[in-house]
Amino acid sequence: MVNGRLRRRGDDAGAQRAATLELFYDLVFVFAVTQVSHLLLGHLTWAGAGQAAIVLLAVWWSWNYTTWATNELDPETDSVRLLLIALMLGSLLMAIAVPHAFGERGLLFATAYLAIQVGRHTFLTFVAADRGSIEREQAGRILAWFLAAGVFWIAGGLAEGASRAGLWLLALALDYIAPRILFPLPGRPRLPAGSWHLATGHFTERFGLIVIAAIGETIILTGATTAGRELDAATAAAFTSAFAGSAALWWLYFTSTRELGERFLDGEASRTGRARDLYTYGHVLIVAGIILTAVGDELVIAHPLEPLGSAQLTAVISGPLLFLLAQLALHLRATRRVDYARLAAVPTCAAIGLLGGQVPALVVGAALVAMLIAVALSDQVAARPARNRLGSLSRVFRLIRPDRRASR
Repeated sequence: MVNGRLRRRGDDAGAQRAATLELFYDLVFVFAVTQVSHLLLGHLTWAGAGQAAIVLLAVWWSWNYTTWATNELDPETDSVRLLLIALMLGSLLMAIAVPHAFGERGLLFATAYLAIQVGRHTFLTFVAADRGSIEREQAGRILAWFLAAGVFWIAGGLAEGASRAGLWLLALALDYIAPRILFPLPGRPRLPAGSWHLATGHFTERFGLIVIAAIGETIILTGATTAGRELDAATAAAFTSAFAGSAALWWLYFTSTRELGERFLDGEASRTGRARDLYTYGHVLIVAGIILTAVGDELVIAHPLEPLGSAQLTAVISGPLLFLLAQLALHLRATRRVDYARLAAVPTCAAIGLLGGQVPALVVGAALVAMLIAVALSDQVAARPARNRLGSLSRVFRLIRPDRRASR
C-alpha cells in the first residue's frame, strides 16, 4: 500500500479539495499554455500546428500524471511538497523551451519532460509505496515505460528537423498507449484495471481547475491584444465578442461536461478506466480547443474589419470546432447517447469556415460565438424538464408528508 504518512487522510479523501500547492503548481501549466499559443501564432502552418500539438501533448501528459499522483498522495506532507516543487521547476524549464522546442532548445524540452516523468515515478516507486505493494508494482511499471519512451525523447532532442518530430511522435505513442494496455511488462502478471485508487471529488476538481486555467489564457490573450490596439468601435466589438466566447466556453464545460463527468464516475465500479477515458485522454482535446480559440480571438481582434487568410480562418474556426467535438465525444462515452445540439454545431462551424473568407474577421468571430451560445441555451432547455420533474416530485413529497405524520 501507499506509505501511510504520504497518503491522503481520512475516509472522505474523495471529498477533499485541491491543496494550495496544487494550485501553485498549475500556474506553471498556465505559462506553458501561453507558450503553446505563441508557438502556434508564430507558425500558422500545418507544420506549425503539428509542432504545437506535439508540445501540448507532452505538457499535458506531465500535468496529467502529476494529478493522478496527488490524487492519492497527501500534498500537505513535506516530502510530497518537495516533490511538487521539484516538478514545478522541471515544468517551468519545459515551458521555457516550448517556443524553440523544434529549434535550439529541443534537448532542454525533452530532458525536462523526461526528468519530470521519471523523477515523479521514482519517488512513487521507492519512497511513497511499501515494498511488495500493488502501488509499488503500478508505479514501477509506469516508470519502466517512461524510461523506454525516454530513449526516443532524448534521441529526438539530439536530432533535427523532421527526424525530431518523428522520434517524439514515437515517444508520445508509447506514453499514450501505455495506460490503455495497463503497462504490461514481460514476465509480470497483468494488472487489474480496478487496482488504481481514485478520489473522485478531488480528481474532477483538479481537471475542472485546469480547464479554468486554459480559459484564463483566452482572457489574457484577449486583454493583451486589445490593450495594444487603438480602442475603436471595431476593436471594442471584437473584444466583446471574444469575451462572450470565453464565457460561453466556461458555461458549456461547467454546466454540462463537468457535471456529467462527476455523475458518471460516482459509484462506478470501473470508474478508473472511465476516468482515464474522460479525463486523461478526453480533456486534452478540451484544452486544445480552448487554446485554439484563444489564438483565434487574437487574430480577430488584430484584424477585425479585414477578411481572414486561409491559415488564419482555419485557426479561428478550429477552436470552437475542436472544443465541441471533444464535448460530443465525452458525452457519447459517458452516456452512450449522441448530443444532437453539438452534432448540429459541428457542420455549422464548417459552414462558417467555408463562407468566412468573404466577410470581415469580426463577422466570423461573432457567428462562432453565437453558435456557442445557441448550444449553451439548448443545454438549458434540455435540462429544464428534468429539473421540473424533480421539482414536482419534491412538491408531492411535501404534500404527503403531513398526512403520513397524522396517520401515526
